[in-house]
Amino acid sequence: MRGKITGISGPTVSVDTRGLKLYERVFVGHAMLTGEVVRIEENRAVVQVYEDTHGLAVGEQVKGTGMPLSVRLGPGLLSGIFDGLQRPLKRLKEEYGPFIRAARDMSALDVSKKWIFYPAKREGEEVRQGDILGYVKEGPFKHYIRYSPEKGGRLSQVAKNEISMAEPVGRLEDDSEIFAYYDWPVRSPMPFIRKISPSEPLITGQRGIDFLFTIAKGGTAVMPGGFGTGKTILEQSIAKFANVDIVVYVGCGERGNEMAELIEEFELLKDPWTKRTLMERTILCVNTSNMPVAAREASIYTAVTIAEYYRSMGLHVLFLADSISRWAEALREISSSLEELPGEEGYPTYLSSRLSGFLERSGVIETAQGQTGSLSMILSVSPPGGDFTEPVTQSCLRTSGAFLMLDTSLAHRRHFPAINWFQSYSLYGGELLEHHREKISPEWETAQMKCREILQKEEALREVAEIVGAEGLQDPDRLLMHVAEMIRLRFLGQNAYTDDAFSPPEQTLSIIREILEFYKDADERLKQGTVLDDILMEKK
Repeated sequence: MRGKITGISGPTVSVDTRGLKLYERVFVGHAMLTGEVVRIEENRAVVQVYEDTHGLAVGEQVKGTGMPLSVRLGPGLLSGIFDGLQRPLKRLKEEYGPFIRAARDMSALDVSKKWIFYPAKREGEEVRQGDILGYVKEGPFKHYIRYSPEKGGRLSQVAKNEISMAEPVGRLEDDSEIFAYYDWPVRSPMPFIRKISPSEPLITGQRGIDFLFTIAKGGTAVMPGGFGTGKTILEQSIAKFANVDIVVYVGCGERGNEMAELIEEFELLKDPWTKRTLMERTILCVNTSNMPVAAREASIYTAVTIAEYYRSMGLHVLFLADSISRWAEALREISSSLEELPGEEGYPTYLSSRLSGFLERSGVIETAQGQTGSLSMILSVSPPGGDFTEPVTQSCLRTSGAFLMLDTSLAHRRHFPAINWFQSYSLYGGELLEHHREKISPEWETAQMKCREILQKEEALREVAEIVGAEGLQDPDRLLMHVAEMIRLRFLGQNAYTDDAFSPPEQTLSIIREILEFYKDADERLKQGTVLDDILMEKK
């Protein structure tokens, strides 16, 4: 389907054609810029262009593809660095140089690379949609090749030994070819048999999260925080140390130098679980602040579809977005250019439903082959001025299972990660207690409750101490405040640039157990008449 441009307003283009479908992918102008149909009227279609429209002119042609905005799924995505439209940035740099400019469509997969193929089907066998044809080894994983067309058939040929993405992996008796990849629309969740309740914790290596505000594998968490509270550093630490198979990290509207540092670090550091380089299990989707704003809105859908693809193989995937606020701002900008009715603070009225629909793509699932895979989501939020009542934070709160509030006052005191232990919460703690009791220690719940109790009592005593001074408190209260300080500094605080950046659950429990045992022993000695200062001097 072809048409001509009749009007241009920033990244929004009007086209005088009929027959285009809503959310259909189109190529705009002589430069073949990628766009998506976002509105259809009687005699025209409105297209959202995902690249800079400078130089575009009225009268240039627009060509429809007949397909929605899609990503290409197949072997070769791991260790990849893509933009919001799944174009490989390394190859874009080779062809167009280091500066961001409009570029033609480019395959996400390297068609020249050879893969050793291990067939699971033989010639003459029937295949249906979802059947596994075989697998290739991608890093430490078996990357299963599935038959994707709806129409089944009988195999007349199956590839042996080496394959590439440019060659068919098989052929049916009707002479139709089967390739090792397929395209999937980014706004449509991938199918699964059923969802399963989360039963395992996502170990992040951050004691404050793993001990007090546990996140489940397949769960969702949001991390709102003002400027300078350490959102990016905390997300990157979780990406390094989480006990998952694959990490999909989206740099959505953030500074380019932060992503450059992340890439450099991931190519050098070792995964503490597999001892391989972190980049071998990571996929980066980069749409930084100097890239087209419109593509930022598509970037999180591109990334989550890739994450779902690996989850469907029975793998545990972690999806990290930094930050969802920049995505919402892009959504607001697009909505404004389409002259839609604005909602609260100028965001579109459908902001909450879009966020809810996106977060619903997480979860633990049973795959078609009976395996269990999970997709966990951790989204950072950058509320303007640290205002947590703004629409994006509130919309995330309604549907997320864990809320990790990053406190500006804690960050100013150089306490990192700056997670406020009074305002944060997790809905997964009760579901995962049984796992902690059986796999780590029966003491887990008791230690957790005691730790919370000490921190709460210390907060109540702090007001009294500010009035009468710490010396005016009785020894039991002074001891409690000292122990609470130990918990804050030795337990909840972690330096992301030292060996203490990662704390496995056993080490986490060992540290808090040591602190609580000191508190119990000191409290008993106080009751026997020992002076607190003597107890503290012995501790030193």
